[in-house]
Amino acid sequence: MNGPPAGVPASPGRGLELFCDESGYEGENLVGGITDVFAHAAVAVPAADAADCIRELRHRIRSPATVYKANHLQREKHRGTMVWFLGPDGPLPGRARVHLTEKAFFAVARLVDLLVSGTDPADAPAMLRGVSAHGPAGALYREGPLVYGRERWQAFLAAFNELMWVNTRRGAETSADGFFRLAEALHREGAPGAAGRVLRLVRRARRRAEELRAALLADPRTVPALDSLLPALAAAVGYWGRDGTAVTVVHDRQTALTEERVARLYEVCRPPRARLHALRFVDAETDPRVQLADFLAGIARKRASEALAGLADPELDELLRPYVDPDSAWGDARSRALLAPGPGRRAGLTSA
Repeated sequence: MNGPPAGVPASPGRGLELFCDESGYEGENLVGGITDVFAHAAVAVPAADAADCIRELRHRIRSPATVYKANHLQREKHRGTMVWFLGPDGPLPGRARVHLTEKAFFAVARLVDLLVSGTDPADAPAMLRGVSAHGPAGALYREGPLVYGRERWQAFLAAFNELMWVNTRRGAETSADGFFRLAEALHREGAPGAAGRVLRLVRRARRRAEELRAALLADPRTVPALDSLLPALAAAVGYWGRDGTAVTVVHDRQTALTEERVARLYEVCRPPRARLHALRFVDAETDPRVQLADFLAGIARKRASEALAGLADPELDELLRPYVDPDSAWGDARSRALLAPGPGRRAGLTSA
C-alpha cells in the first residue's frame, strides 16, 4: 500500500495525522486501581468529517454540555446514537483503531519480562513487540489464581506492582522483601505446570529486581517499567505507519508524556520499525478529531471491562471488533473471544 488508507487525511510533508486519546489510564497502578482496563484510541478522520460528526451528535443527544464525552453516548437512552457512531454510517470505519490493555495481564507479562526473561524496561523494540497471551506470561496469568487462590494471587501481583512502581512522590520506601516473601511462600506449595516453573524462576530473580528498582530510583528519566501508555502509542504509530508513512500524533494533553518519555517514543518509532514525525498536544475540547478518539476509547474501555466481568452485549461487541487492535495486551480467554477482531488474526487477542 502506498500512503494512507482511502479516506485517511495526509498532511503535505508530514504524512498522516493521527488523533489520540485514552480512557482508564492510572499510570503504573495496574493492580487494585479504579479501572481494570486501559484503552488508547487513534483516529485518522478529516477535520470536516469530525466536525460534522460532532454536529450530528449534538443534534441527536441534545445535551447542553459544552464538550461531549464518551459517557454521553453510553447512556441507555442514546444507545442508537452510539450504534450509529460505531457503525458503517458513522465516521470511523477504516479510520480508527483502539488498543486495549487488561491491566492484570499486563502486570503478569511485565513480571515475566523483567524478572524471568531479563528484558530491559527501556528496551525500545520490546514496545512494538507487545505482549501476548501465548507463552509463559499467558500460562502464569491463567494458572496463578487457580493454583494459589485468587486472593493470594492478587496480593502477589500487588506486591510486584508496588516494587516496580517508582516515582518521586512515592519515594523509595518499598523493598524487595515483601514481594519475595510471597514468591517463596507460593513456591513452597510446589505448584505443578507452567505456574510452578515460572515461580521457581521468579524467586531466583531477587538480585535482578533490586538492580531494576535501583536503576529506576537513580534515574527519574528512565521509562517506567509498568507504563502501558507508551506501548499503546508505539503500537498506533507502528500500525498507521506500517508502510513507511510518517505519522504525526496529535494527543490530548497528558502529563505522563514527559519530555523524556516522548524522546523514548521517538527512539522506538523510527525506521524500519515505524516513523514518528512529530507529537503535539491539544486540549480535547478544541479539536473534534481528538473528541472522536475520546469517544472510542471510553466506549471500548467500558465494554471491555464489562466483558471481563462476564456481561454480554453481542451488538456492541460486533460493532467494536473491527476497531480492536489484535495485538492488544489481553489474557482473559472468555472476553478475548468476544472482543477479538476475528479468526486468523495474530497476537494478543487471538485464541491462546
